[in-house]
Amino acid sequence: MSLNVAIQMDPVAPIDINADSSFALGLEAERRGHSLFHYLPMALTFRHGRVSARGNAMTLRREQGNHFTFGDEETRDLRSDVDVVLMRQDPPFDMGYITATHILEHIHPETLVVNDPNHVRNAPEKLLVTYFPDLMPETLITRDREEIKAFRKEMGEIIVKPLYGNGGAGVFHLKENDSNLNSLMEMFEAQNNEPVMVQRYMPEVRQGDKRIILVDGKAVGAINRVPAAGEARSNMHVGGRPDKSDITPAEHAICDAIGPMLKERGLIFVGIDVIGDKLTEINVTSPTGIQEIDRYDGVNLAGLIWDAIEERL
Repeated sequence: MSLNVAIQMDPVAPIDINADSSFALGLEAERRGHSLFHYLPMALTFRHGRVSARGNAMTLRREQGNHFTFGDEETRDLRSDVDVVLMRQDPPFDMGYITATHILEHIHPETLVVNDPNHVRNAPEKLLVTYFPDLMPETLITRDREEIKAFRKEMGEIIVKPLYGNGGAGVFHLKENDSNLNSLMEMFEAQNNEPVMVQRYMPEVRQGDKRIILVDGKAVGAINRVPAAGEARSNMHVGGRPDKSDITPAEHAICDAIGPMLKERGLIFVGIDVIGDKLTEINVTSPTGIQEIDRYDGVNLAGLIWDAIEERL
């Protein structure tokens, strides 16, 4: 089976080829004989019922600084010229992202979009997890400062983060008597009119925030991300150290609880975050971590993802 694969993602030139999951997915697609077409999210176009994108045929190689070659710029019809679209641009999950899911719905599933754009739109990482309250830490979603103050009084230490952010940006650890809460909320309110997510601070994060990858609802690998000294955030974007890790029985139980829902919704490639024994996020927009897991475990998670995609076709 030879497929025409379009990858909707951010610019290719600056990516870290030893960490970027989209790069690994593209390499595996080429290894299987599939052809690649790259386009930026801004190049996605809807016109008179036709969905197209202006971009470039692309080949990849594992040579940093010389890791891609583009063909001439062209416009392709994403229904008639493409078999699979990988929606891989980074969040934030803003109106541009949401609009892209609406446009891609016009071609899915005739052209398979991974992950399903309808369910991506309805499953922002920090909200999908709220359907599993027994699995998550104590959590508050609000803009009401008095509610946040009362929550902190009850919990002692809290984490405050933007509801639609990513990569650890804008995540704050506030202790019980920290005087910066009002200033912090003023900053969030000046940026947008969205609620924030507030969670009980879990000291277990010092031992790591585990990223577990699920493919078609099944747990296939994990990596532990350990925060740098003086950091409450474990994201590798902000200096978190990836460590080899297995999936514990408690974590398998979490995956078993959410897996059927993920499979039913067409969320083929998902990364969840677990601290201690609590589920904190379900990442469906542009999950990462597969290259780090591959290096530690000697596996090929991109291959498992492509197995699932090809099975759908």
